[in-house]
Amino acid sequence: MASDAGCWSRVLWRACNGLMAAFFALAAVVQVNDPDAELWMVVYMIPAGLTLLVGLDPLVTGNFIWKSVSAVHIFLCTVWAVYLAHYLVLHTQWNVLHEEEGRELSGLVIITAWMSLCHSSSKHPAGGRIQLAVAITIALFPFAAWVYIYVNKEMRSSWPTHCKTVI
Repeated sequence: MASDAGCWSRVLWRACNGLMAAFFALAAVVQVNDPDAELWMVVYMIPAGLTLLVGLDPLVTGNFIWKSVSAVHIFLCTVWAVYLAHYLVLHTQWNVLHEEEGRELSGLVIITAWMSLCHSSSKHPAGGRIQLAVAITIALFPFAAWVYIYVNKEMRSSWPTHCKTVI
């Protein structure tokens, strides 16, 4: 019975990584008409590649190169997220998703959360129950948010054209 639970944990962990790799790749693709598309494509493609590797082989998180690239990316995204959060506190009226910087901050938070979760999984590739529950929640959140934003057209009404035409 415990073996079955371990097997399902590994399958769910790999599935979550596959879903997040797809999300990060899709997030990179929709940057195509953003004013700084090249930058954001790289920001999203790095975790897409790293996450795909975890989905294919969860033990890759113990690899020195994987750990180094992910640690640097986590650090840079965290610093950038702190800067954007500070900017938003000083300049935003109400809903951060109506601001370009708020959407950028959301992406950086998702990247940082997911890559931190993967980074910490090197000792236990399938994670424990809590880690797996967090992984499932994080993996489903971006897709649920995209559906919500797609359905809620008035939310997008104040967005710049490059954000409206991709969704």
